[in-house]
Amino acid sequence: MLYIIGLGLGDERDITMRGLEAVKSCEKVYMEAYTSLLSFGLDSHGLSNLEKLYGKSITLADREMVEEKAHHILEEARHSHVAFLVVGDPFGATTHTDLVVRAKKMGIHVQIVHNASVLNAIGICGLQLYRYGQTVSIPFFTDSWRPDSFYEKIHSNRTMGLHTLCLLGLTHLLSYFLCYFFVLTNSTSIFKFDGFTADIRVKEPTLESLARFGLVWFGLLNFFLLVLFIVDAFFFRGRKTYEPPRYMTINTAIEQLLEVVQEHQQPAYTEDTQCVGFARLGSDNQTIVAGTMRQLQMVDFGAPLHCLVITGNTHPLEEEMLEFYRCRT
Repeated sequence: MLYIIGLGLGDERDITMRGLEAVKSCEKVYMEAYTSLLSFGLDSHGLSNLEKLYGKSITLADREMVEEKAHHILEEARHSHVAFLVVGDPFGATTHTDLVVRAKKMGIHVQIVHNASVLNAIGICGLQLYRYGQTVSIPFFTDSWRPDSFYEKIHSNRTMGLHTLCLLGLTHLLSYFLCYFFVLTNSTSIFKFDGFTADIRVKEPTLESLARFGLVWFGLLNFFLLVLFIVDAFFFRGRKTYEPPRYMTINTAIEQLLEVVQEHQQPAYTEDTQCVGFARLGSDNQTIVAGTMRQLQMVDFGAPLHCLVITGNTHPLEEEMLEFYRCRT
């Protein structure tokens, strides 16, 4: 049996009674440790809090274990009860959906225990959940990669008067290299970042066009990557190293949003568009501020995680609720 258990957004106490009972019934407990984080983090102190309350030893499952060595977890679940703990709700990341699919294909029974996630916790600001449009992800810009696919979704939402939840980038520098490579080689690919999935869809080149615009260069680049792979496999035994994660702030997100909108003749939003900024949603020290983009850029929201809502048309009751969080500067 494989249990995938949502922990909510705050701390170890946010687990449901049903989830806690499931954890205590398991022989092995894993804690997914890269698509999100609890408010207290996952240092030795924070992890001991979890273990003390749950009465179980917890193994941190990092990115490599979850995405590349999940078969070890699933093999254990064939013969015993295994818990896989997830911050927020189990289906807040595609990685967890993939784990469920693989388990079911192996004939392993899967039990899901839901919990609060950012998708419903944002209701605290007063904006009604049924008045939201498509959710978007805002990735970190680089000098060579400045995607703006999220803009059309925001524009569509605002055209219909709907609010837009913007999930803010959590990424590693290694992902920038991967993205740069796929763009240079005109590949069509979908690759995962920590916290969001970026879609790169570029027209595939014909062999004729590759020859015309530099097939030799293309071959040299692939040869170079092959050499790197061999060096990694034989000298570092395939061990991967990752840059420390970076968490996008609301201030950076707004800066990038305003940069993108300048490239469009009919802007979907401006510096005066009303928004709501959230930090550490669901924790005891959460911060919620409503105001224009210009105003929120000046606010120090503190530690991660952050998210941003761009408001659409608002009902008088929504406006009344937002007044409690209004920026006064």
